[in-house]
Formats: sequence, structure tokens, C-alpha cells
Amino acid sequence: MSAVLYAEAERRISRKRHAIFGVLGAIVLYSVYLFFAFDVPGLAQRLRLDNAAVLLRDTYSHRVQVTRDNRRDTVAVSVDGERNGQYPAERWPDWVRAEGASTLIDLPRGVDVRYDPDAVRLAIPGYGAVEVVTAASGITVRTPGGALPDWISASDRRVDITRPEGRVTVTRARAETFRYFLGWPMFFFTTESPFHYMSWVERGAALVSAEQVRPGMSNAAAMWNDFWRNPLWRHGDVAWAMFETLLMAFLGTMAAAIVSIPLAFMAARNFGPSAPARFGIRRLFDFLRGVDGLIWTIILARAFGPGPLTGVLAILLTDTGSFGKLFSEALENTDDKQVEGIRSTGANALQRSRFGVIPQVLPVIASQILYMLESNTRGATVIGAIVGGGIGLLLTQAIQTQKDWEDVSYYIILVILMVMMMDTASGWIRRRLIKG
Repeated sequence: MSAVLYAEAERRISRKRHAIFGVLGAIVLYSVYLFFAFDVPGLAQRLRLDNAAVLLRDTYSHRVQVTRDNRRDTVAVSVDGERNGQYPAERWPDWVRAEGASTLIDLPRGVDVRYDPDAVRLAIPGYGAVEVVTAASGITVRTPGGALPDWISASDRRVDITRPEGRVTVTRARAETFRYFLGWPMFFFTTESPFHYMSWVERGAALVSAEQVRPGMSNAAAMWNDFWRNPLWRHGDVAWAMFETLLMAFLGTMAAAIVSIPLAFMAARNFGPSAPARFGIRRLFDFLRGVDGLIWTIILARAFGPGPLTGVLAILLTDTGSFGKLFSEALENTDDKQVEGIRSTGANALQRSRFGVIPQVLPVIASQILYMLESNTRGATVIGAIVGGGIGLLLTQAIQTQKDWEDVSYYIILVILMVMMMDTASGWIRRRLIKG
């Protein structure tokens, strides 16, 4: 008997061992399939770490760009190449100066860039001089050793010199030198504003000074106007976009809650009028929440066109399905004793629901509505990118340009702060509703 039991135990252990190895083998095979299905080798070949490093640096820093136009024989100094960020000739930074027909640019660590009429010259301590000559036949690079180092990329049409101190780009049409600085450029005032050239102490003194920087306008009003209408950071447009995003989330969530409550009563087993009606409404809830909110957004955008209202409708449809299921389940778990007590007073069905059911489920319903409002605040950003409204639209535009990545950081920080604000507010409201 013991031999039979031992053999049976061995057989079961062997079966489990084989099952474990089978599962591990299936996982390995599936991983191999994913490796080739998602073209991981091709992804590794397309990976551009240098481009990623430049974009990452642009999220927390900015560049001041010195550009010489060879065709017009002009030199301009600007922030990120923006027209609104161009420095007047008399207000160039102290590390850029004109010397006759040449322009001298001082970079960190003693590196000098010089725009001469006949060439662009770099003096690099410890390496020597690099000369870039532009002619009708092409561009020629001369280095101390004759060979090009890794940090110089050259062809007959373009030369890129990338150093830790800065970057120099030379083409037939222009020469550009980029020097990077920490911080976001002209977040408060552009170079067109007189307040840009003031320190914070001078700005504080200007606020209380009777002498007007702009005649006919107080200094406080002029400062606020230059900040709010900043053409680069567009603070006024960003504030309106944030309001649109919150509005989409709020209207969509609240409209879905209003629509879902009566439908939830009809779908609940203890309140529904009939089994076929309950079945139909529950399947409607399954259909609405089964289609993702982004799919609804795309469908509605094709039907009604872009705009914040389309985003509201997308949130309304998706949340109606989710709220309907959650609310109906909460109604099915109510205590019948309170309803029977109110029924004994002669109350009708509407009064029984109002005073016997709603007080029981109100904390649950309110908590679910507030949680969904938090979630939709984040989701409205993505929906806005599709329907062309809210902060999502500005975020998408900034990403597509691959130029103003400091704007991308700014918008993401605003979205995070908005979600944190909604989380704090909804938590406070939830506690007030539950504790009284």
C-alpha cells in the first residue's frame, strides 16, 4: 500500500515539475516572439542617444544663439533663435562683442569662437585652432593634426562642432554658435520688455516708483501686461487652456453622474421595473464602458468636429457606463429595513428612494464621482490633444516642434499640479461627506 502511495506521489510531483517547466518554456518562447515582433534589434539601431540628450537638456536649460547671416552680412543674438527673444545690438550679452568686421564669442573654459569675414575660427585650449572656410565649392575644415576628431562632423555642405562648452554649426548660408544656460528663458519677460533688463530688486523698486516705465500705464500694470501677454510662454493662453481642461473633466463627469443615477435604479435588481429592462440597461453600460474613452473621442471628433465639447461628450459616454455599473451595485447592497420603515409611513416610491435609499448610497456615489473626476482631469489632457482643446493641445504642439522642450516641461508640471490640486480638493470633500 505504501509503495502505491509513494508511486502516486512521485507521479504528481513529476507532473507538477513538468507543468512548471512547460510554463517557463512558454514564457521564454513568448519573450523571444516579442523580441522579434517588436523589432528590438531595429529599435536599438534607430536609438539616438545624442538626440535624446539634447532634448533632455532642453527641458531644463536654454541656449543663447549667435547667428551670422552670410548673405545679408548681419549678426543677431537671440534666445533659442526666437524673433521675440532677439537682443538689441546695444544690449548684447557681455560674452558677445563686435570687433570691427568680426564678432568674438567667449565660451566657457577659455574656448573662443570668432566670426571673421573669410572664415569661422575656434581657439580651443589644449587642442589648438579650428578653421572653417566657406566657399562656393563647399566647406573646408582645417584642424591642427589634419584629421577630424569625434566631436566634429563635416561634409561639403555642413559642419557641426559639438563641445561641452557649446555648439557651432556652419553652412554656406550662416554660422551659428549655441551657448547653454540653466533655467527657462524669458519666462517672465521677453527682450522686448524693459523689465527683462532689470534685476528683481530693480523690478521691486519699479513697482513702488512713481516714475512710469511706460507713459500712461502704472508700472504694476505694465509688468503684469508684459508677463501675461508674454509672446513666448503665452501665460494667458496657458491659463485658459488649463481652465478648458478642468471644464471638460468637470462637465463630462457631472453630466455622466446625473445621467447614470436614474439608469442605475432601473438596472438594480431590487429597484428595476422588469428583468428585460434591467438586462438591456446593463448591456448598455457594458457597451459604453467597453469602448475606450479615446475611441469615443476619435469617433465624436469625426462626427462633431474638434473642440472641448467633443471631449465632454467622450467623457460623458465612457463614465456613464462606469457609473451605471458602480451605482447599480451600490443600490443592490442597500439595507431594506430603512426602506420598509419609510414605507410604513405611507411614502410613495419616489419618497422611499429619496429618504431611504439615497442617504445610504450617497457617500459611495460621491466618493466614486470624486475619484472619477480626478482620473478625468488627467484623461482630459490626452483627450484635449485629440479634439484640439485644453492644455493637451499646447502640449502636443510643443512636442511636435521638437524645439521648445522647456515648454513641454512647463505644461507637464502644470498638469501634475492640477492633478495634485484636484486630489487634495476631492479628498477634503470626501472626508466632509463621510464624517459630516
